[in-house]
Amino acid sequence: MNDAEDLKHISKFLSKQHLLALCATADGDIWSANCFYVADISTMTLFFMSELKTLHGTLMHKNPHVVGTIAPQPKTIALIKGIQYRGEAFILTGEAETAARSLYCKDFPIAATMKAPVWALKLNQIKMTDNTLGFGKKLMWQRDQAEDSAVR
Repeated sequence: MNDAEDLKHISKFLSKQHLLALCATADGDIWSANCFYVADISTMTLFFMSELKTLHGTLMHKNPHVVGTIAPQPKTIALIKGIQYRGEAFILTGEAETAARSLYCKDFPIAATMKAPVWALKLNQIKMTDNTLGFGKKLMWQRDQAEDSAVR
């Protein structure tokens, strides 16, 4: 069961950041990429843009299961905060794509000129380390099975 305070802390962190690292794999190939994102905390989904012709885009299209991190670059160990995540990435279409593109372009206006697909990264599991709460403090969140089908 998820702790409400952990979720609140994780959500605040996700909302303040804008760059994720992800790793995609399919057919024995693996690749990582950095992508700008916006968060929909109500569904624990991140939206980002990436071309299908990129290696990570090709791999995600074949296999939606991805892992990655979100972490700023603090100067001291005491300030380390970051998230490791597991999720599913898929290209949005229709009204979902229109809404996500609008949200994304609000934070990144330059993206309004891009034709790249908008992807949703449905977060399924998060482990957050936050040394500002105590050295090595871990916060956990996992998507409930019941809400799993409602996000897509």
